[in-house]
Amino acid sequence: MIKHHPQPELLVSHANGDLPLSMAIAVSAHCALCETCREQLALLTEQAANLALNQDDAHAVKHTDKATIHTAIHTAHIAENTQATNVPVMDIDAMLAQIMAQPAATDVPSNAPLNIQVKQQHYTVPSVFRQHLARPWQILGKVSRMRFDVDEMNTRASLLHIDAQGEIPQHTHKGYELTLLLAGAFSDLNGDYVPGDFIVLDSQHHHSPKTVDGCLCYTVLDAPLHFTKGLSKLLNPIGELIY
Repeated sequence: MIKHHPQPELLVSHANGDLPLSMAIAVSAHCALCETCREQLALLTEQAANLALNQDDAHAVKHTDKATIHTAIHTAHIAENTQATNVPVMDIDAMLAQIMAQPAATDVPSNAPLNIQVKQQHYTVPSVFRQHLARPWQILGKVSRMRFDVDEMNTRASLLHIDAQGEIPQHTHKGYELTLLLAGAFSDLNGDYVPGDFIVLDSQHHHSPKTVDGCLCYTVLDAPLHFTKGLSKLLNPIGELIY
């Protein structure tokens, strides 16, 4: 069962369209895996839409008189010109019938989950990743990474795959680290995680994620990791280049 969810503030911001792309992807993917958050997001989105519509209605009321007068003048002008030039009025029914007779579009976006392959392993991921899966995998030992182009200054968003019996060396964070587990399982000092878990850590946390059978995650970082144990500490001087 999913134990870790986005903070309510994140769901509200997502419903309002205020999140940066990297975080919007994470929240959308989590909601695809979590029925509870999906239902909450649907309600929040409806509330945001109603609020926007009410604001538009209030704005429209303030301009009703001017708009009505302008429309009346414009309509009268069209009618006068139509009579003067003897141009027939457009047949709306015929136009709609012609539109409906057109063949259906074949490139309608699909919300179906996607299948991806990493090192002979096959996974199913939410459709929100559809536009980001064309990049190559970068492989370093048991860890593979596909970096996304989110164009957000120092923020890095990636798919991260860890092979069976793989481990990320113990580290803390100079900024924040979001991990959304998409498939498989992993564990660290803080517990065990299942697909859908939405984990946000910062400089107050130390951990070393391990997986028995392998896992696939979506990760977002806004600063390099800081390794705290063993030979991996040698990577810290070049952290800006590899995170």
